[in-house]
Amino acid sequence: MPETIRLERNGTVVTLSLNRPQVHNAFDDSLIDETTAALGSLAADASLRALVLTGTGATFSAGADLDWMRRMAAASAEENRDDALRLAKLLRALQFFPKPTLARINGSAYGGGVGLIACCDMAIGVEGAKFSLSEVKLGLVPATIAPYVVQAIGPRQARRLFVSAEIFDAAEAARIGLLHQCVAADQLDGVVDRQLHFLAKGGPIAQHEAKLLALRTSGMNAESAERIDAENAALIARLRVSPEGQQGLSAFLEKHPPPWLKE
Repeated sequence: MPETIRLERNGTVVTLSLNRPQVHNAFDDSLIDETTAALGSLAADASLRALVLTGTGATFSAGADLDWMRRMAAASAEENRDDALRLAKLLRALQFFPKPTLARINGSAYGGGVGLIACCDMAIGVEGAKFSLSEVKLGLVPATIAPYVVQAIGPRQARRLFVSAEIFDAAEAARIGLLHQCVAADQLDGVVDRQLHFLAKGGPIAQHEAKLLALRTSGMNAESAERIDAENAALIARLRVSPEGQQGLSAFLEKHPPPWLKE
């Protein structure tokens, strides 16, 4: 049984919950591998009509796990590239999942957590949730999630948030297109259920083709995504082992300012 995720079935709907609440559902290699494997199995389930993605506890996902970041900071460029490719595979599996996907954003999301939201067909989040693409504060960039975030919010908003790394709230996330709806916490499940009600009315084959149609029309298919993922994995690997990336990661992990704040 997977340890980092939880799967619950209700009729033709499966809810996949990131299940590391003790670390705010942060990513590590186990969570990535178990989520990717679960998506592969669920994609082959002909009886499945929709997938809900959420987190346990009060946070959707805090992004990268600190212990995982420590390991990657000490790893080679090749190891970092392979690590980035694993996350890219997960994001691609979610982006091109053959059934409708709905992100139930129960709390804040950072870094890779924002990437997961961007890969879902629909995203409904609670008021009070916070979001950030904070990688440049570490001397890095949100390379692996970039294709999916840019497609969700557009290049103009992505340029602002990629370079500023600012924290923004759920209302702003809805305004720029990361969320489709922002609701009060006590309304979240009701709004999710209502959306699932509408999804149940569509033909499953037509819904799959409609998703591919939207992606293809916007310039993305599985082959082009895999090619871009390989390029971006090489980029993040290069930056992680660069002097600035090493300084930024060390500063973050050791809780002191990076050198560029002292200049």
